[in-house]
Amino acid sequence: QVQLAESGGGLVQVGGSLTLSCTASGRSPSSYGLGWFRQAPGKEREFVAAISRSSEYTSYADSVKGRFTISRDNAKNTVYLQMSSLKPEDTGVYYCAADTHSSYLSPRPRLSSEVDYWGQGTQVTVSS
Repeated sequence: QVQLAESGGGLVQVGGSLTLSCTASGRSPSSYGLGWFRQAPGKEREFVAAISRSSEYTSYADSVKGRFTISRDNAKNTVYLQMSSLKPEDTGVYYCAADTHSSYLSPRPRLSSEVDYWGQGTQVTVSS
């Protein structure tokens, strides 16, 4: 079992920055890939970013490339999502996700079907 707890969401103006954190517990964090998904009102949950168990490899949705950075600190059991140049379309509930089947170097999860555990979500609202 893996428990995930997000924090850091809030209200930010267009062009602003925000950093989300997700603390994991229950298993060694290096044993699973970690990622972020988001869901806007009335839309399906979508992939945002993922990082490999090794921390070496990352993957991003095209819509956030160059603006968001995912990182992880296995010693602190935490994965981060640094968001900058925020846009109104970045508004939504952001979910931390764990994939216990990913290989050591694969930045997963990238699909909802690859997620074994979800956090409860944290709201990010970008106002214009």
